[in-house]
Amino acid sequence: MNFDAYARTGVDLVNARLDDLDDLRALFPDSSAWMREEVAERDLAIFRRAQKRLRDVFEYGTSGRDADAVAELNALLEAYPVQPRISGHDSSDWHMHVTSRGASVSAEYLAGAVWGLSVWLCEYGSARFGVCADERCGNVYLDTSSNCCRRFCSERCATRSHVAAHRARKRAAIGEQATVAARPTAAESLTPVS
Repeated sequence: MNFDAYARTGVDLVNARLDDLDDLRALFPDSSAWMREEVAERDLAIFRRAQKRLRDVFEYGTSGRDADAVAELNALLEAYPVQPRISGHDSSDWHMHVTSRGASVSAEYLAGAVWGLSVWLCEYGSARFGVCADERCGNVYLDTSSNCCRRFCSERCATRSHVAAHRARKRAAIGEQATVAARPTAAESLTPVS
């Protein structure tokens, strides 16, 4: 079983826009085309609630609240239980899925996402759950760096944030130079006023 792939479905869900059913359909990859076809309006509310709860897991992990992350994942595991099954199209393609094909789209997708994130937490710890440090972003990610130092969801956000910080430092330095230049010199401050 590829637990990382299941964990990434949790990341995809948290980062997804879920304004309407078309947004929800866009969440499903081509390998899960049947989900796009079978998803219904009632699933949208379920996905939105799960999205919020999974975001909480990432925020708990980012802030070092391991016990809260574990408690929320355990509650989600109860809500979306795993029912493993073997799947495949022929004898050379057997692989595991976490729920039965007869489950609703939300039950199958969310069981996999929650299971994957739970295994990820047990394997790597909740500190590997991240929320992008770029204030304009807010996406979540799984920290796969070798030393658990990742702060951004993507190179794009990292670059944008670093460029903004550089420009802010440059503006501050220019402002400080202007302030120093505007101060009276010692000779000017000793000149009597008539």
